[in-house]
Formats: sequence, structure tokens, C-alpha cells
Amino acid sequence: MPSSEQDLLETASIMRQMLDDLAARLILDDGKWSGPWIEELTSILARIGAMAELTGRPDIRSLSLPLEQRAARVRRGDDEPGAFAAALQSGIVQLQEAVERTGAASSTVEAAVRPPVNALAQDRELVADFILEAREHLANIEAQLLALEENPGALEPIHSIFRGFHTIKGLAGFLEFAAIQEVAHEVETLLDLARNGRVVVAGAVVDAVLAGADYLGIEINRVERELNGAPAEPATENGKMLEAIRSLMRPPAPGATPDEKAKSAGPDLAALSKSILASEHSKAEERPAAQDARSEKKGAAAVKVDTAKLDSLVDMVGEMVIADSILRHTPELAELKSTRVLRALTQLERMTSEVQKTAMSMRMVTIGQLFQKMARLVRDTSRKQAKQVELVTAGEDTELDRNIVEELGDPLMHMVRNAIDHGVETPEQRQAAGKDSTAKLTLSAAHRGGHICIEVSDDGRGLNKEKIVAKARQKGLIQDADHLSDSEIFNLIFEPGFSTADQVTDISGRGVGMDVVRKRIQKLRGRVEIQSTPGRGSTFMLKLPLTLAIIDGLVVGVGKERYVVPVFAVKEMLRPREDMMFTVENRDEMALVRGRLFPVVRLYRRFGVVPRSEEAAGNVLILVESAGKDFCVMVDEVIGKQEVVIKSLGPTMQRIAGVAGGAILGDGRVGLILDLEGVYLEASGA
Repeated sequence: MPSSEQDLLETASIMRQMLDDLAARLILDDGKWSGPWIEELTSILARIGAMAELTGRPDIRSLSLPLEQRAARVRRGDDEPGAFAAALQSGIVQLQEAVERTGAASSTVEAAVRPPVNALAQDRELVADFILEAREHLANIEAQLLALEENPGALEPIHSIFRGFHTIKGLAGFLEFAAIQEVAHEVETLLDLARNGRVVVAGAVVDAVLAGADYLGIEINRVERELNGAPAEPATENGKMLEAIRSLMRPPAPGATPDEKAKSAGPDLAALSKSILASEHSKAEERPAAQDARSEKKGAAAVKVDTAKLDSLVDMVGEMVIADSILRHTPELAELKSTRVLRALTQLERMTSEVQKTAMSMRMVTIGQLFQKMARLVRDTSRKQAKQVELVTAGEDTELDRNIVEELGDPLMHMVRNAIDHGVETPEQRQAAGKDSTAKLTLSAAHRGGHICIEVSDDGRGLNKEKIVAKARQKGLIQDADHLSDSEIFNLIFEPGFSTADQVTDISGRGVGMDVVRKRIQKLRGRVEIQSTPGRGSTFMLKLPLTLAIIDGLVVGVGKERYVVPVFAVKEMLRPREDMMFTVENRDEMALVRGRLFPVVRLYRRFGVVPRSEEAAGNVLILVESAGKDFCVMVDEVIGKQEVVIKSLGPTMQRIAGVAGGAILGDGRVGLILDLEGVYLEASGA
């Protein structure tokens, strides 16, 4: 029987024994719910749950988790031991039946005891990244071993080799490549003794490291062949190698003779390594040549590139796009009648567009890796809150700019924790409300209208508008909520220091989380929208650009100058009438749009430009949203919508309020990209 199947049966046997002991203890100690006994009970249930997770038995975990959480409440004094005793006895019977199914299935269907399929190990991109990174570490290990031979007393090569094996072990464990993880772990342990001076790095120890590296190389090649479509092969046998490495970590018996020391040292690792390599070589000769050729071809398909070089490439492509646009808008070319020149220009435009798309795609990564990080957060937070939460993800293959993914980590973390802490009810509350005791938290991503839309939704209690309004009045944020829409009330939770939590915990209550969310999303030129239904849950929608290097802009004219208004912030454009404009206290100008008053910022006053006309009727109002506020920007004209490459203005003009950067427009002129929040704050004197 393979070791994986054996491990499953051994784990089932351990769980069975623990449950039998627990059942006997309940009968013998009936009614004696002392503190130490409850702590021991909680610990036993937690161990059973952990073993169930490790062996891929969610059915056992789903039975043990509610008992574990209820035991914790009994220990805190939040639940009655008598009521829990009956539920515990029933739960133990169900757990015993579930564990017995493991043994029954193993005797009839061999596949039933196979290790569970690891979803991460099925992710081709993750496995390909593992192969690439592991080979880099192995190459570094060999280089450091050569350095160690030249200078045996040096510690840095040992530390570097240790880190390499440690990283490979962690990645292999993450993807459940057990054979790789076992060997890397034993070599890492040996190196840990060496760097602490408990083992001398010479002779057999160096052979052990080299043998371990050779074995990992063979196994990584096997993983790569399977990744590229070759039939699955069993892992190379490593029992003798593991025993030989472990023998190096055992101190010889006191007074042992040289022969006894040699015998205790285990097999010759150098000879063992040669044997494994020879065996692999013979297998390679027997293997169809097409498999190895395909493996070599696929293996060369990935290469690591310094992100600075990648960013530089994207910048240069942006310059090329600008140059192409300027060329196409040159008046002299417009007068040419040569079809040959026009055909060449069309071809150049098409090729430039393709190069730009390819360069931008090189910076794209899938959002799935970010969603995977949230799985651990959901597990830990829900357990700490004694809540049952199932994480559901969708759209993990959706791609967006690497820089955006890096910046999204904190906002997503705050929203997930907020959903579990504030949105999701306890199992008892959910059952009382007629819901499933396990809440559902959904993370999804999709492309919509040239943007990325990320949704964080739960089926919990929803946002409490009355509580939000009361807290906002208490903090002086609003006077009256009668004129506020649901969306405006919900947006109050993004105010700094705002929290509806009754007490401060390590998860929430300080009013920091959602404020961070809004600031980070706005920094990414995105927006947050909230939908919530009482008793049915809430959905937070993040709308983000695909990339930070290019922006969809509305090119506007003020006098002789050109400005770019980010399209994602534009809500409406209109030509005002005189009766729509009002002045408050002869100071603040307001516009009446669809029955609501909005502040007006005249862009020519903000930047000291001479407009074509100061009369409102001759200009254009653009209703925009920024920093949670709606206001109007008055310009002379709207020239059109254009996709522009964002250019930095340099350190000299970096801190100009209301300016986010610059862009070279199609006619070669420079337009300033507006930071609408800065424009509003500067105009209002805030």
C-alpha cells in the first residue's frame, strides 16, 4: 500500500482512538465539567479538526468545528455545560461514523484513501513558478557549495544554502509535493545543525547536501514532465537517502570504535546519489523522446525579468505610442495623397497598438494569488469570532496590473475582516433567522467596461442604516439624514475614525479599516460602491482601471490650455443655463442639477488661465465624484475622450495641488491630468 494511503489510515486510526477515549471519558465523568477538563476537550476537538484538514476530510472538519467552538463558549462561561453535553454526545457519535467510513472505503475502493486533490497543485501557473524558482535555488546551492569548499569556515554560504532548501521545502509543502518536501526538510535540518556549529560541514555532510540537491532536481524534472502532459510517474524512492541524512544528525555512541561509527553513519550518500542519477538516466533513455523535447520547449517558456526593466519597457512603448499619435496628427501628412505612405502609416499604427498591448500584458498578473491569501484570513478570523464562514471565489483568472494587485492587499484584507466581524452573524443567530449556520463570503473579479470590478459580498445581516446615522450624528458628520440617499449613508463608514462597533477589539472598533480602503482605492484611481439589504447581506464593489500606466481621459479646454479629467470620476456633462447657477453668501458658487445643489469649481480661476468666456451659459459643467463628494468643474469646452499615457512631471512640479501628472496629447501638446480631490480642496480652501 502506498505511503499516502497508509498515512490516511493511520490518521483515521488515531482519530478513532481519540473519539473512543472521549466517549468513555464522558460516561465516566458525567456532570463533572471542570476547567481543566473543558480545556482538554477543546484541545482534543481542535486536534481532530486539524487532522481532518490535513487529510482532506471536510466532512469530519464540519462536524468537529461547531463542537470545538461551543466548547470554547462553555469555557468562557457563555454557554451551559448541561445543554452542551447532549450535543457533544450526539456529535461524537457522528464523528465516529464519519471516521469509520474511511476504513470501510479503504477496504473496498482503493481510490477512496488517496490523498485529496490539491487545487493549488492543479494551478499550472503556480506549479510553473515553483519549477522556475526551485531551479534558481538549486543553481545557487551548487554555487554556494563550491564557495564553501574554497573557504570551509565561512558561515554565509551555509546560511544561503539553508535558505534555499527552506524555501523549496515551503513551496513544495504548499503544493503538496511530499517527496520533495521530505528531502528538503531533512537537508534543511542538517544544515541548521551545521550553521549552529553542532555538525562540521565536510565530507559526508557535503555529500548529503549534494545528494539532496540532485534528488530535488530529478523530482522537479518529473513534476515538469507531468505539467507538460506526460503520464504521471511515481516519485523516486528516497527512504535510504532520508535514513542516511538522519544518521548524520545522530551523535555516535560514547566510546564507539571507528568501525562502529562508520556503521552508524548509514549508507554512502555519494554512492547513493550516483545510483539515483544512474537510474534516472536509464529511465530518460527509455522515455519517449517527444516527452523530453516537449518538456525542454515548455521549460524555456518562462523567464524572470527585473521589474524595473519591465517598467522601463512599458514607458518606452508609451513614448512610441505618443510619437505615433503625433505623427498621425501632423498637418503635412494629412495633405499627402500617396496611398503607399498612408498604407505604411496604417501598418505602423496597427503594429504600435499590438506592441503596446503585448507590453501591457507583461505587467498583468491574475488576481487568484491575492484571493488565495484571503482564504487563511477568513479561516483565522472566523475561528476567532466563533463563526462558521465558507469562502467562495470566482474570476480568479482575471488579470490586472501587477502594481494594482500589490496595492489591493490591505483594502481587501480590511473588507474581508469587516464582513466577518460586522456582517456575518453567529451560527445561533443565523439559525434563528432561518439561515444556514455557515455564512458564505464571496470574492469575485471580472472585466466590465474596460475596468476591473472586484466584489466582496456576504449573506449576513447587512448594514444598519439607523446605527450608521446615529453614529454619524454623534461624531458631528451630519445634522439630518432625511435628504441622504442609501448610498450616501453607506459611504459614511469610510469617514476617518468612523466605526459602529460597540467595543474595540484586535479586529475592529478603531474606525481605521474602511478609511484605509477608500484612500487606497482612490490612489489606484478607482471607486468603491456599496449595496446592502437588511438581513440578506452586503456587497462592496471595487471598480479599478486595468493598469496604472494608461488612463482614459476626457480632454477639456480652458482658454488656450488643455487638461485631462479622469473618465472614471465623471458622472455627467451638461451646458448650464443662467438660472441654474447660485451664489451662497456672495462667495460659494453652486449649480442646481436635477434638483440638487453642487459646488462649482471654475478651472480657469484655479490655474490662473484666461477663459474664452466667464459666462456660465457659454461653458460646460462636468459633474464629477472624488473623495466621496460630488461637485461640478466648469470648463470652456470638451474636446473628446482619449487614452493617454501618464507621465511624471518630475520632482519640481510634484507637489502642485490638483495636478496628478501630465500627458502628451495627440497633437503633441502637453495636458495636465487633474487630481480632482486636490482641485476641490484647493478651491474650497480646505
